[in-house]
Amino acid sequence: MSDVFRALADPTRRLILDELAERDDQSLFEICSRLVMKHGNTSSRQAISQHLAVLEDADLVHSRRAGRTKIHRLNPEPLRSLTARWLTTH
Repeated sequence: MSDVFRALADPTRRLILDELAERDDQSLFEICSRLVMKHGNTSSRQAISQHLAVLEDADLVHSRRAGRTKIHRLNPEPLRSLTARWLTTH
């Protein structure tokens, strides 16, 4: 659970999750392009790749290879588990 909190602590990682929630199955190039166009985020591709690695380590993002391209997809389950802890009625 601490990995999820650490991943969510960074505003750029939250923007990446927002973009994947809006449109799944994006490459690094697509994510970087959307961050620049929609949010003015000019982080390098390497920086975004490192953010994606943190999100994958927290199981918030899954990726797969399509040829030479890595495709990223949001995994909302850790967020559901996290919120269920406090939102379940007793």
